[in-house]
Amino acid sequence: MIRHARIDSPLGAMLLCAEGDALRGLYFHDQRFLPRMEKPIASQDDALLREAQRQLEDWFAGRRRDFDLPLAPVGSDFQQRVWQALSEIGYGQRLSYGELAQRLQLAPGAARAVGGAVGRNPLTLMVPCHRVVGGKGQLTGYAGGIERKRALLDFERGALLSLDPTTPAAPASA
Repeated sequence: MIRHARIDSPLGAMLLCAEGDALRGLYFHDQRFLPRMEKPIASQDDALLREAQRQLEDWFAGRRRDFDLPLAPVGSDFQQRVWQALSEIGYGQRLSYGELAQRLQLAPGAARAVGGAVGRNPLTLMVPCHRVVGGKGQLTGYAGGIERKRALLDFERGALLSLDPTTPAAPASA
């Protein structure tokens, strides 16, 4: 049975999903590919969901760069390979879809297939798909929206989180 918790973040409401002893999903409330869940159980007193929420709060506050949680995303073998490779992209780093395909030792031209798997990542932030950009560094595709992707990349470079593209982000204090 899927358990879930709604959490607030600086970038909007998010939905945490767990099954058994692992997280299955972390989604922005309005992102593409948000799964439909049949009768999820709202779990306010769930140790795993509470710990995930605590780690997310620490991440958004700049006190954490990685997550230490049991993750069990559901996907094809190919998607699992791509998501594992995403997990290896360090905080503040960027990689192009082509470079990610190269890391996976895929045939030239596999960037589109990699992009499809990246877009279906069910554990946004925890499996950092926002760190993948276009071949020339341009921001392309993000199930949570390009503005969130921009805000997340800026945040990892030391800026405060802001979804307003007209307001320059201020540097984070040390």
